[in-house]
Amino acid sequence: MDIPATRAHLGAMDFSAPLVPATLLKRYKRFLADCRLADGTEVTAHCANPGSMMGLATPGTRVWLEPNDDPKKKLDWGWRLVEHHTGHFIGVDTAVPNRMLKAALEARDVPALDLYDKVRAEVPYGEKSRIDFLLSAEGQPDAYVEVKSVTLCRTPGVAEFPDAVTERGARHMFELALMAKQGYRAAVFFLVQRTDASEMRIADDIDPGYTRALLTAYRAGVEVICHSTNISPRGVTLGPELPFTLPVPK
Repeated sequence: MDIPATRAHLGAMDFSAPLVPATLLKRYKRFLADCRLADGTEVTAHCANPGSMMGLATPGTRVWLEPNDDPKKKLDWGWRLVEHHTGHFIGVDTAVPNRMLKAALEARDVPALDLYDKVRAEVPYGEKSRIDFLLSAEGQPDAYVEVKSVTLCRTPGVAEFPDAVTERGARHMFELALMAKQGYRAAVFFLVQRTDASEMRIADDIDPGYTRALLTAYRAGVEVICHSTNISPRGVTLGPELPFTLPVPK
């Protein structure tokens, strides 16, 4: 089943400092990456991505780092982008989608959710969970929105989620389904952090359990929203909606 794309719009997030190009040497311990700057200096950057980063952490990859002078942070660099050899960018910081999407929601720039004028982040719900965004407006049912950062691409032009087994992601689908059954709006928002993607699918072969959870939630009334992003070393903006293909039940 295909969910069609519609129009484009403008949520935005600028990086706090100009990004610096570097070459990835290795990623390790999930949250660390050794990189070489253009002048040959080797630095360690924080990798704000606990996932597998399939296809994004190959040594020799061109990456972009954000410098920081915050004395509270242990590392002086944060890994933000991968630059593909074609010139396309992939965002690897999983915090960026929520920061950028919050701005878009507050500006009412997301067509599927533009009826809502109040945006709250990280609101407790379900069983020991927090919803990424709880939206409200007079005369509208509250909307529970869970955001998923999408970076995997194994077929040109096709973004996929997830890139590893995600029991937490499956739990989120069941909790969204419970909210939908109670009469609230509930949505999973796939934010594709790749500039080379023209559609999105679920990686059923990687995590069949997540596929089942998503389909169960969809049948319960959970909405699926999928958007691209415009990415550059200056920042990230919300791009147009992307067509999304629901997996076929097996």
